Amino acid sequence: MKFLEDCPVQPLIPLYLLVGGVVGSLKVTLLLYDSTRMRQLLSKSVVIDDDDDDEYPWRQNAHKGGYESAAKHFNPADVEVDVAGRSFLVTGANSGIGKATAKEIARRGGTVHLVCRNKERAEVAKEEIVTETGNQNIFLHIVDLSNPKEIWKFAEKFQNEHKLNVLINNAGCMVNNRELTEDGLEKNFATNTLGTYIMTTALVPLLEKAADARVITVSSGGMLVQKLNISDLQSGSGPFDGTMVYAQNKRQQVVLTEQWAKAYRNIHFSVMHPGWADTPAVRSSMPDFYERMKNSLRTEAQGADTVLWLAVSAEATKLPSGLFFQDRQPVPTHLPLAYTHSPPEDEEKLMEVLEEFSQKFKSVSPGV
Repeated sequence: MKFLEDCPVQPLIPLYLLVGGVVGSLKVTLLLYDSTRMRQLLSKSVVIDDDDDDEYPWRQNAHKGGYESAAKHFNPADVEVDVAGRSFLVTGANSGIGKATAKEIARRGGTVHLVCRNKERAEVAKEEIVTETGNQNIFLHIVDLSNPKEIWKFAEKFQNEHKLNVLINNAGCMVNNRELTEDGLEKNFATNTLGTYIMTTALVPLLEKAADARVITVSSGGMLVQKLNISDLQSGSGPFDGTMVYAQNKRQQVVLTEQWAKAYRNIHFSVMHPGWADTPAVRSSMPDFYERMKNSLRTEAQGADTVLWLAVSAEATKLPSGLFFQDRQPVPTHLPLAYTHSPPEDEEKLMEVLEEFSQKFKSVSPGV
């Protein structure tokens, strides 16, 4: 394998990041030894070696070309289904992958609950979905996923008024400077990790009443550079790198999914990497990366394809609960020799800490 000269070397912390891309006709794999430089190196042509893709099937191209290659093996019938009568909740549904997912579910007759933070943009998204699909069973809920008290209040009300078959945790953020919410929580952690935890656990009782219940969480391949770190969940120590904080949150989501799969056997849990897609979030959070890679990025619909497949396909639930997916296939959550495995006690501790946070905010939730 050939390394570029500007790849930093810190042998004591070898970290691998798989990022699909195209340089000429060659597939690209990034081998990073310093995770703090991921953002800069993401936009460069780095390690080029496609000799052993057949030997290592986890080398999946996360860009547009990779999707197009993978899609040749998709069975269209998997998602050509009627889901009328089933209820889906999609967070972060006013744009990007969330909206694309909601739209495709609506086309198939599902009842779709859009959970969004910005009311104005959410109403525009709802109108677009209803107009394009003809499905009138689209409902809007305004919730700030960085505010745990709001999530609890919403979930408690939702359980009394609706049924739910499928929860899609899509909402997320990448804030590049350390910001605290009104509750004193670091904003990325509050939204990506704690918000996902509360939304899911609060709705588990409702999901357990449903037939073929599923929870899908949209993570990111960026988590492959991160080992679970429970010592600094709110990123208060050392320099703040929003990209790495986001990647850590996405690793936490993978751990959450694995733990939930063990705890709730009547619900099918999955977590997935949508690939690198051209979404408003990518444009705003990673502008340099977007400018360099925009011609190779997946469309929003391509990024949403595996979310849709996991949400509606009968094939998805034939696979074990708790797996990590890309392009309708389960893929490893760790790369070889990457030293990102964490001990079981750390994973259990993460769940304990999040439950403590969760209950703290539930206890002060209005109406409780």
